[in-house]
Amino acid sequence: MAAAKSTAVTEPPRWVVRLARLAALAPLPSGLWRIVAALGIPVGFTGDEAMATVTFGSGFSLYMIALTLFAEGLGLLTLGLVQRWGEVFPRWIPLLSGRRVPTAVAVLPAGLGAAVLTAFGGLGALGWNAPQAMGHPDAPDGIAYWIMTACYLPLTAWGPLLAVVTGHYWLRRHRARLVHLVRRSR
Repeated sequence: MAAAKSTAVTEPPRWVVRLARLAALAPLPSGLWRIVAALGIPVGFTGDEAMATVTFGSGFSLYMIALTLFAEGLGLLTLGLVQRWGEVFPRWIPLLSGRRVPTAVAVLPAGLGAAVLTAFGGLGALGWNAPQAMGHPDAPDGIAYWIMTACYLPLTAWGPLLAVVTGHYWLRRHRARLVHLVRRSR
C-alpha cells in the first residue's frame, strides 16, 4: 500500500543528468561576458552604442546584470527536471509542501522555453542579428569578436539540451504514472 502512495519517480539516467547540467551551464559564459561589460570594462564595441558607453551603475548596466541573473535562474531550473524538487514540491513551499509536481507544470514552460531558445539560437547561428549586435559596424572585431562569439556560442545548445531533458522528464513521469495505474489495478 505504501508503494501506491509514493510520489517517487524513477531516477533519470546519468546521461540525462549530464545534459541537464550542461543546459544549466549554457547561459553562464554569455552572462559572465555581460557582467564584464556591465562593470564598464570595454568589450570591443565602438561609437556611441550603449555597449560602447556603458558605465557601472547606469540603467543599462543594471539591466545587463538583471538579464544575466534571470537567465542563470532559468538555466538552474533545468536541474529540477532531474532532481527530486522537480517531482515533489519542497517543504518550504506553503500549501504545496510534499505534493507531487504536476507534470504539465514543469513540461509546458520548459517545452516552451526550449522552443524559444532553439529558435533564437538557430537564428543567431544563421547570422540574424539585432542592429546593435555583431552585424553592426560598431560591433567588436578581432579578438573581442572571438571572445564574444565564444561566450555566446553555448546559448545555441541551450534550447536543444533543454528539449531533450524536458522530453525525458515527461517520459519518466508518464512511465511512472502508467506503472502506478497498473499496480493499482492489480
